[in-house]
Amino acid sequence: MSEMYTYLDAAWTVEARKRLEAALDPEKMNGITTSMADIYEACPDGKSRWLFVQCEGGKLARFDVGEGEPPEAEFRIVGSYATLAAISKGELGSQKALMTGRLKLKGNMAKALRLAPLADRINKVLSTIPSNY
Repeated sequence: MSEMYTYLDAAWTVEARKRLEAALDPEKMNGITTSMADIYEACPDGKSRWLFVQCEGGKLARFDVGEGEPPEAEFRIVGSYATLAAISKGELGSQKALMTGRLKLKGNMAKALRLAPLADRINKVLSTIPSNY
């Protein structure tokens, strides 16, 4: 049986980074260089957290989770824990969440919509991690 991880904790972050590094092909990621900080509001413990992803040349350059102020990013996406967890589970598409107002974006909206399929590719990998949410 697979190990269960607690979503967004240190062990989950290590596992997520490992899976993303193995799964993200720079060619399929269109050689993109970008960064994104997802801000999780109203986490189950009452805190706010962030998840930071940075790609350089289509390769994962940085993947971190933390509390407090997130690193500077090209895109900053703010949403509830429930919404962002649903995206990570593969239950909700990031583009649909943006277009229905469940997420707030700071950054270039046109570029974000063009990059949505790449974000969905990342979330597809994250959805494979057996997690307690």
